[in-house]
Amino acid sequence: MRSQTLKSLYKISFKTKDNNPYIMLLFLLIIISFSRAANSKYLLQLRRGASLSVEGDDFITSPDNSFTCGFYGMGSNAYWFAIWFTNSKDKTVVWTANRNMPVNSQGSRVSIRGDGTMVLTDVDGRIKWQTNTTSIDIAAAELLNTGNLVLKNPQGDILWQSFDVPTDTLLPSQILTKDKRLTSSSRKGSFESGYFNLYFGSDNVLSLIYDSPDTSSLYWPNPDFDVYTSGRTNYNGSRLAVLYDTGVIESSDHFQANASDKGLGIKRRLTIDPDGNLRIYSLINSTGLWMTTWQAISQPCRVHGVCGTNGICVYALTPKCICTPGYEMNDPSDWNAGCKPTFNKTLSNSQVKFLEVSQTDYFGSDLYYKPNFTLEACRELCRSDSLCKGFTYRTWGNGHCYVKSDLFNGFMSPDFPGSVYIKLPRSVQASKPSIFHGSSSMCESREAKILVGSPSMYEIARRTVKWGYIYLFCLALGVIELLFVVLGWWFLFTKHGVPASVEAGYRMISNQFRRFNYAELKKATNNFKEELGRGGSGIVYKGVLADGRDVGWWQ
Repeated sequence: MRSQTLKSLYKISFKTKDNNPYIMLLFLLIIISFSRAANSKYLLQLRRGASLSVEGDDFITSPDNSFTCGFYGMGSNAYWFAIWFTNSKDKTVVWTANRNMPVNSQGSRVSIRGDGTMVLTDVDGRIKWQTNTTSIDIAAAELLNTGNLVLKNPQGDILWQSFDVPTDTLLPSQILTKDKRLTSSSRKGSFESGYFNLYFGSDNVLSLIYDSPDTSSLYWPNPDFDVYTSGRTNYNGSRLAVLYDTGVIESSDHFQANASDKGLGIKRRLTIDPDGNLRIYSLINSTGLWMTTWQAISQPCRVHGVCGTNGICVYALTPKCICTPGYEMNDPSDWNAGCKPTFNKTLSNSQVKFLEVSQTDYFGSDLYYKPNFTLEACRELCRSDSLCKGFTYRTWGNGHCYVKSDLFNGFMSPDFPGSVYIKLPRSVQASKPSIFHGSSSMCESREAKILVGSPSMYEIARRTVKWGYIYLFCLALGVIELLFVVLGWWFLFTKHGVPASVEAGYRMISNQFRRFNYAELKKATNNFKEELGRGGSGIVYKGVLADGRDVGWWQ
């Protein structure tokens, strides 16, 4: 159909006699628009032996067009084989095959080989990702309406599926089991694996944990309470969790939560975000935007590791990160890297001082816990221990002393009944941070700027896709095309109009074989003034019509 339309447009353009440049440009723009639409192919299957290339515009789509699978690019030269929501405004990605190893923008491709393996190769032919299938029975890859990419045999049996290897998102009907976990991205606008995980721990409880190379810290359910107080149970051997189409999330440890818009007919996803929180998102069809309809943690600063080692999460309208007094950021663009001391760590007892930061605490990392302890005794206990970096003193009751080996998971809250005392050299000039004036760096603002990926890449800069610019560009292009259409029609009809020969023909047809009344004849013959001749049938008078033509009227 598209090819026939294009042929028709070519014929029309070359049949234009005047070859007016405006009209030719109009036809050229229309042809380009049709060509651009015709170049993209949406496949329901990728058969064995076939491939998708990063340069092409070929995609695999689900039958209902809810999901699209193909190469997803960010920056100038970084691409991922991914699955995304077709109708979301920002094309939200729910799965990536090669999240930590992007491929080049030229020469990279994904294919199904003869042995049944689905393989992603870089420009130099190196394998960046592959399925664990080695069955020659695999016939094709399909993207189901659930967002599940599957490899099937000729009988329709699923031999591999993307639902078994999730990244940071769980889709409705996708099951999280004891051997799987959701892992956050390192920062917003990045696919690289971060440190936050949703998984089933050894106690059979669905949990959120901060898990970096240096430390691990569980923060959901609340570690201050046992699992039963949190409404969970250890007695479940199955270890299963699922998000239903209705917006209900349920797990085998008796955990259950509902989306605020609970019900059918809404596209949903469960995602562990770069800020460490677990959220259910619902798609608003009219705008393509996402709405948060449930989250695991209501206070973002309760997420462990959100500001990195030696960082403090502060509530100031929105959560922000600051460094512990006497410390500075390791990487000004990345709070994951935490903060480092501005002083020599080796200190003698006589060289130290303690800086009080009120209404602040650090989760965990307790060297000692001393109930019914005085503040001065707690201070001396930390001073005398070279491993102590500070201590928390809670004022309720008779006083509680917590000596810290690390300053990790720091948070500042007006309702915390105590203070932390930071161990610093006397020479360090450090001031107390204000609870209402934190760093301008948002805890959740973690945009990726540097990418470590394919060695064959160049000019790689991973940034958030600026879909707004793309939409504005497309809108501007559409307006320009519409403008040329209007100008073309205006120029065609106002400048060239209808050809004179055609107009004369219309006039001739409209005036010929016409019945004239007596008044018109009297006017045309000037009151029958001039005779042309007489005969047996009557008198012939000379007349002139309104268009100037001479006529004879036989009376």
